[in-house]
Amino acid sequence: MAKRDYYEVLGVSRDANEEEIKKAYRQMARKLHPDVNKDDPKAEEKFKEVNEAYEVLSDSQKRAAYDRFGHAGVDPTQGMGGGTAGAGGFGGFGGFEGFGDIFDMFFGGSGMGGGRRRTGPQRGADVRMEMYISLEEAAVGVKKHLEVPLTETCSVCHGNGAKPGTPIRTCSNCGGTGQVKMSQSTLFGQFVNVRTCEKCGGEGKVAETPCQNCNGRGLVRNRKRIEVNVPAGISHGSGLRIPGAGEAGLNGGSTGDLIVIVKIRPHKVFRREGDDLHRDLTISFTQAALGARLTVDTLSGQVELNIPEGTQSGAVLKLRGQGIQHLSGRGSGDLFVHIQIATPTQLTAEQRNILKELAKTFGEEPPDEGGFFNKVKNAFGK
Repeated sequence: MAKRDYYEVLGVSRDANEEEIKKAYRQMARKLHPDVNKDDPKAEEKFKEVNEAYEVLSDSQKRAAYDRFGHAGVDPTQGMGGGTAGAGGFGGFGGFEGFGDIFDMFFGGSGMGGGRRRTGPQRGADVRMEMYISLEEAAVGVKKHLEVPLTETCSVCHGNGAKPGTPIRTCSNCGGTGQVKMSQSTLFGQFVNVRTCEKCGGEGKVAETPCQNCNGRGLVRNRKRIEVNVPAGISHGSGLRIPGAGEAGLNGGSTGDLIVIVKIRPHKVFRREGDDLHRDLTISFTQAALGARLTVDTLSGQVELNIPEGTQSGAVLKLRGQGIQHLSGRGSGDLFVHIQIATPTQLTAEQRNILKELAKTFGEEPPDEGGFFNKVKNAFGK
């Protein structure tokens, strides 16, 4: 089967420049990669064709020969990057720095076998902790202190891992690159496996004499006391972010943040719903019937509550502004008082007589006078 024109394979014109060819190759390689087209039996063949076209057109000498003599001007049996013709140049990828580039392009990774380690500044990790406060503290705001276990830059070596006054030398294992490369033969040709240097951890440098305070790591583990300002009106489960109070960064990177998740302990009296509070209040049936003015507890102190005459059990009375302050600082929620009426369980003889007389005024028969057994006794004249 005749080979297609390499320019046609990449979808570029014959006068395309190097950047246009590279861009077209990236797009085609991403589109036709076998891992992306697992259901297409010809995906591997198409992908080889794209790589072969790019290997030729990205090389100025090979491209010149191809433009003059066509496919006969280039020798496919030489492969690409030392690979075989059957691999279609899979081992080199032309102008790419290695298989890691194409792997990054498809999957956002860092290449095979660990790939290239970022040796520039890296931001420290955020730290997440929970903190419990009372409902009273949530209502008015509070300052709390947390003991946070953190990784910090070593104060002795200032993060370079070396004993003060001793040299830091280029890593002999990786030559200062921070990477160790190993060739690997596969079905598709020769791959270069790039991994982080174990000796220097990818830094490219090692301390001749490690710092004794951090054992050469440049970081130490400490517990740090951090003040947390909890605003009035905060809700259960809310998060507070404290910039720069997290883990130390690497290679001069910025410090992470501390994220405090606030948990509010249940209260014995009050229940919170949004910025409103709810509580139960038990009163006597005479207070419910006649009405009363009672002193009740709120989160901010005691206030008077008016019990209207004829209040029923289950009634809800509202005290405006006696709830939780809004987080914005403007206004507060309300306190809802749920009324429960207590029925006395033990009465004196005088109290019973009074209640009997009261029952008669309502047209009710007191149980001692109108009950079934009293009626039987009266029938027999006893």
